[in-house]
Amino acid sequence: MNLLATPPPPHHLSNPRLSPSHSMSSYTPTASASRKRKAEDDEPQAEDRMSSSPSNSPAPATRSLPAYRHAKRPRSGPVGRPLALPRLLETLDADSLRGVLQSICTRHPGIGSEVEHTAPRPSVPSALNVLKDYESALQASFPFGGDSSSDYAYNRVRESLMALLDALADFTPHFLPPNETQAFQSLTFLDGATNIIHRLPDWSSFQNSLHKQNAYEEISGAWALAIREAAKRAGGMQLQYGGWDQKLAKHNQQANGKLQDAVNELSANIGWMGGQPQVQQHGNRGEDLNSVRQELLAGTYGINLPVRVGSW
Repeated sequence: MNLLATPPPPHHLSNPRLSPSHSMSSYTPTASASRKRKAEDDEPQAEDRMSSSPSNSPAPATRSLPAYRHAKRPRSGPVGRPLALPRLLETLDADSLRGVLQSICTRHPGIGSEVEHTAPRPSVPSALNVLKDYESALQASFPFGGDSSSDYAYNRVRESLMALLDALADFTPHFLPPNETQAFQSLTFLDGATNIIHRLPDWSSFQNSLHKQNAYEEISGAWALAIREAAKRAGGMQLQYGGWDQKLAKHNQQANGKLQDAVNELSANIGWMGGQPQVQQHGNRGEDLNSVRQELLAGTYGINLPVRVGSW
């Protein structure tokens, strides 16, 4: 045995894959683990990427997001608010608007006085339309069936009847002189108001019938006042050509003579407008009055009268 022979290399050095050409130092477990940990440290974990906020993300789009939100103005949602006064008034009907205005004028008398001076004067058609509305409410309040002139029916409609009579009593003085200076306006309103009184219900009870009788007396006095004032203006032209003598005579007939005072006033102021009965009664005198009227209108009255000389 040759004791000087070279001993065989260790087993792990005899592996061809671990030949001297492969550096043992480059494959040491310590170096490999170090590089692996470094690579893992350099690469962000998935959980870190998912849990990181957009503001901390290094992405360019994410970094510009706060600036974009700052430039965009936020849009406010709908907010409830009450209607403006012009829109609110558009929703009110006539009755509601009158109620609101009446309430305001009651709490503030100064505003009520301003409304009285600012509001236009009521016209004859508008006043008569209001009275007709009250009349319609009266007719609608009657009970169905039964005696319409009974005390039961009267009690059912009494409130509506009083409302109509009160309105009639308020509107009539408004269209009388001196508040109303136009005779035609006064006579036209009285003509329409008298027709409404004709249509008031007749009651079987005398006490209940007094309302209609009193209304006739008041309207008769109003006719007399309007006739006196009309006769003073322009020689009574409104009475001459308006046919008021015939209209008043018809009203008096429907009222069973309750307007006789007004008829007498007309005859006293304009005697030649007394109607056909006066012409038949006085014969030639009526014709003479008509002739005098024509001369007055033509401006020739007194031209052909004889001139008397000497003492009378």
